[in-house]
Amino acid sequence: MDHDHHHAAPGIPAGAETAKDPVCGMTVAVKPDGRHAAFGGETFHFCSEKCQTKFKADPWHYASGRAAGVQKAAPADVQYTCPMHPEIIRDAPGACPLCGMALEPMVPSDEPSEELTDFTRRMWISAAAAVPLIVLTMGGLVGLPVRDWIGHQMASYLEFVLATPIVLWAAWPFFKRGWDSVVNRSPNMWTLISLGVSAAYLYSIFATFLPGLFPEQYRMGAGVGTYFEASVVIVALVFVGQVLELRARERTGDAIRALLDLAPKTARRILPDGTEYDAPLENIMEGDRLRVLPGDAVPVDGEVIKGRSSLDESMLTGESMPVEKGPGDAVTGATINMNGSLVIEAGKVGAETVLAQIVEMVSNARRSRAPIQGLADRVSAIFVPTVVGTAIFAFVVWMIFGPEPALVFAIASAVSVLIIACPCALGLATPISITTAAGRGAQAGVLIKDAEALERMASVDTLIVDKTGTLTMGKPKLTDTVALGDVAEADLLSLAAALERGSEHPLAEAIVEGAESAGAARQEATEFEAVTGKGVHGQIGGRAVALGNTAMMQEMDLDTTQAEARADALRADGKTAMFIAVDGALAGIVAVADPIKDSTAQAIKELHAQGLRVIMATGDNERTAQAVAGKLGIDEVRAGILPAAKKDLIDQLRRDGHKIAMAGDGVNDAPALAAADVGIAMGTGADVAMESAGITLLGGDLMGIVRARKLARATLRNIKQNLFFAFAYNSLGVPIAAGLLYPITGLLLSPMIAAAAMSLSSVSVISNALRLRRVDL
Repeated sequence: MDHDHHHAAPGIPAGAETAKDPVCGMTVAVKPDGRHAAFGGETFHFCSEKCQTKFKADPWHYASGRAAGVQKAAPADVQYTCPMHPEIIRDAPGACPLCGMALEPMVPSDEPSEELTDFTRRMWISAAAAVPLIVLTMGGLVGLPVRDWIGHQMASYLEFVLATPIVLWAAWPFFKRGWDSVVNRSPNMWTLISLGVSAAYLYSIFATFLPGLFPEQYRMGAGVGTYFEASVVIVALVFVGQVLELRARERTGDAIRALLDLAPKTARRILPDGTEYDAPLENIMEGDRLRVLPGDAVPVDGEVIKGRSSLDESMLTGESMPVEKGPGDAVTGATINMNGSLVIEAGKVGAETVLAQIVEMVSNARRSRAPIQGLADRVSAIFVPTVVGTAIFAFVVWMIFGPEPALVFAIASAVSVLIIACPCALGLATPISITTAAGRGAQAGVLIKDAEALERMASVDTLIVDKTGTLTMGKPKLTDTVALGDVAEADLLSLAAALERGSEHPLAEAIVEGAESAGAARQEATEFEAVTGKGVHGQIGGRAVALGNTAMMQEMDLDTTQAEARADALRADGKTAMFIAVDGALAGIVAVADPIKDSTAQAIKELHAQGLRVIMATGDNERTAQAVAGKLGIDEVRAGILPAAKKDLIDQLRRDGHKIAMAGDGVNDAPALAAADVGIAMGTGADVAMESAGITLLGGDLMGIVRARKLARATLRNIKQNLFFAFAYNSLGVPIAAGLLYPITGLLLSPMIAAAAMSLSSVSVISNALRLRRVDL
């Protein structure tokens, strides 16, 4: 609901005629001049203009009463988090209590940033005050000796009048964050900025109004030199840096906003009487029939019930080839209908759609922390106290050894140290790269569940892949039926199909479809049982039937020695051969082939070029697995292994010092995906596989792993560049600000230049991270 109704219509006169608002369910008084609308020969009354507008946009939806029986979850209020400290979550925008950084919405929206708007206004006002202040203090250098014209004391008063609103109003967010950092015992960049601006401003107040406190050598004629212009210019430059940073951070969410924009705002609903109209997407419910015209985006996840067309799924999967769709095929929201008209039945809507889950996953990745960020955190924890100590040390050294006026030099160097050393760039280095990479990955069909998975992917040296559905199409076809006894081939096929109708194994559907295509008699199985990694058995028409691999036959004490030769011949051709036993006797073989995906060979070639060893771990027979591996150039084959053995294989390889990525798509792959350094779920597979994995590939083929690896390496390289920039900047900046070069070159860094350099360091880190948006995947 879009508004908050705590009780039914207070203020309705007793005895007044009432009606129920069909949109929100509130009881309203019926008035001639009240809000109402007619539909289907009936008049409806509304509590507000908002409800009336929603009704008019989709009157059938509300008038039919179908919406009233569904308790729609109210849209969650926007929550805000810190890009550097994702554990901080707030219901309103503001500043992070740990680092003072502006909180940002957990899911980017098109709403303008309140802080960006506020800081932009404060920046322009600060800049407007900084210009006359600079003229007052430095105008003589360009032929405008205003200070000489009006006198030093009057100029100081004018500086005070111009600077005070900036320091006390414009810079108020800085001081608030600086104070919060002290209260929370988490010193950060705002601690340093607050100290620097305060020191410059307070010194200038004393110099202006109590010049007698200063020794004679500090006087400039009748007065003492001030730093009002430095305090204002510092504030203005920090605002410039913050505005640039906030704008850049907004751009890191562009990929998510682009994903959100993929879904159309309306869907063409087909009513039971056959009429059609465009309904708001939020009103589409499971079971609605929708028409998707050529060129339109599919509004929700569903199933085609009429029509044929090809769909462009590249926006979600990164695959450019259109996919043919017809009755019974599943379609995904936000994909583009290329040519024919389709009628679909809505399946998953709202937050349950694939698109919504992608947005959720990308948003979660943006908020997660990579292990490498721990380095920046450890440095930042000791950095601010060290900087404050350095500023104090610089102040003392200048007071003791500096030339006159020593106090002026001491304050300038201390303030410069505090300003230039702000660790903002250091804190941003990792999260800004992760944020950008997660968005870029989503555009290429690579969903990053968390930052740790992305970082680990860059260091992986071994990839373990399942065969079915990962290397192959995952849609096998029945190729051979071989009778070995008295049971005819047609009967064997009928018995095999009866058993496999109860199985969820990828090969089961191929056998069932093959039997139906061959016209085999349909039979039903009872006492069905699946034996993991071996096969299935049950009772069919009073006969005990088993279908499985050699291990299952041996478990039944059946001799497969002679039949193995026939089976091996099939396996050598890349087919999977399964034995059928009827009433305790070996009766025949069925063979199924799963075509290799077109992109698999090229993907393995590129993975080898990236230095990865590829191991196929499959429950399939050794001969079949070797036949597939030979065609693809796979380094090692582990065939005939159960799901638990896949996990054991990963554990052993990790003990040997390897970094393992595991790619799979089935329920049986979930334990191995969770055990690997990086689990990679093929997006065409089971939900539990995706839950267990750190990376999900929407395209469902190995080229997605190539993309993920490229993205991971580019991201880690980008993070290291950012950390180098931040460390190098602070390592060089602090000594120069303290005056290290003054005895050699006579150069002492102005606090204003320090503020500009500090802002530029953050902007340079963000700009470098944004290069990931253009990385070639």
